[in-house]
Amino acid sequence: MEPNMDFMAKPLTEQATLNIATNDMKVRMELFVLGIQRDFCRALESFEPNQKFQVDRWERVEGGGGISCVLQDGEAIEKGGVNISVVHGTLPKEAIAQMRSRGKILTSDKVTFFASGISSVIHPRNPHVPTIHFNYRYFEVTEENGAKQAWFGGGTDLTPYYLDEEDCRHFHSTLKDACDTHDKELYLKFKKWCDDYFVVAHRGERRGVGGIFFDDLEEPTAEDAFRFLQSCAHAVIPSYVPLVEKNKDKLYTPAQREWQLLRRGRYVEFNLLYDRGTKFGLFTPGARFESILMSLPLYAKWEYCHSPKSDSEEQRLLEVLKIPRDWV
Repeated sequence: MEPNMDFMAKPLTEQATLNIATNDMKVRMELFVLGIQRDFCRALESFEPNQKFQVDRWERVEGGGGISCVLQDGEAIEKGGVNISVVHGTLPKEAIAQMRSRGKILTSDKVTFFASGISSVIHPRNPHVPTIHFNYRYFEVTEENGAKQAWFGGGTDLTPYYLDEEDCRHFHSTLKDACDTHDKELYLKFKKWCDDYFVVAHRGERRGVGGIFFDDLEEPTAEDAFRFLQSCAHAVIPSYVPLVEKNKDKLYTPAQREWQLLRRGRYVEFNLLYDRGTKFGLFTPGARFESILMSLPLYAKWEYCHSPKSDSEEQRLLEVLKIPRDWV
C-alpha cells in the first residue's frame, strides 16, 4: 500500500506496519477513521470560502498520537473540531475502575490497551443550524495473563437551538437507515441509549434531540460490529450537511444569538461533568488536553436563573429536551 497522502495528515502507525498488517483490526480502524476525518472536514470546508481546517498531528510519549483538525471563526462554522487518536499504553487505575463499573471483567490491575477513534463536535455560527457530535471508536485491552478483550462504541447526536421538526426527522431517518441495513431493532435500542446517556442530570433535560449511542459492541462477531460502526460513521455527512446547507444563511436576531450561547453553556456542563470520553481522556497519562477539550464552544454564556418565556420557540425546545420524542 502506498502512503495515503489524501488524508488530513500521514497515519500515526508506521507505513511498513500498515502495509503488512492489513487484516489487523487496529490497522483497519486507523485507516477507516482517517478517511472519515478527511471526508467530513472536506464537506464542511465547502461552506468556508476563506477558511480551512488547521491540522495538528501530535505524538504521545507513552505511545501513539493523534491528528486534530480545528476550524475557528468561519462563516458557517464558529468552531469545529474533527479529531482522531491512535494511542496505546498501560491503563491507569482510574480507567480500570471506570471499566469495571461498566461491567468489564478485568482480573488484573496491570492492563495494556490500544484505542483508536474519531471524535467531532461542530458548533455553527447561525443559531438555526444545530450542533452535531459524533464519536466512533475501537478499544482493545490485554491483561497480564495474555487475555484480550475488544469492543466498539460510538454514536451521533444532534443539539439544535431552535426546533425544526423536519430537520430532526431527516437526521433520525438517516441514522435509522444506517442501522436498519444490519438489524431493524438496533435503531430504537440505540436511540433510547442516546436519550438516556446525554442527560444534563442537574438540569433535568437532555443535551439535544438525540440520535444513536452504543458501547461495548462485540457481537455477533467483531467483523459484524465493525461493519455496523462503518455504516453509522458513513451516515454522518448525509444526516448533517444538508441541515447546514438549509439553515446557514437564515436571518437571526440578537436574542436568538443569546439563546444559542445559553444553550452552549448546557453543552459545556454535560461535557465537563458527565461525559465518559472526556473523563477517560483526562485520566489517561500523557493526555492532550487541547484535543480532549476541543468539544467546547468558542463562546458560551450563563445567566442567573434564566427561564424562557412561556409559549416561545425557546420554551418549545425545552419541552422536547425534557421529554424525548420519537422522530421516525
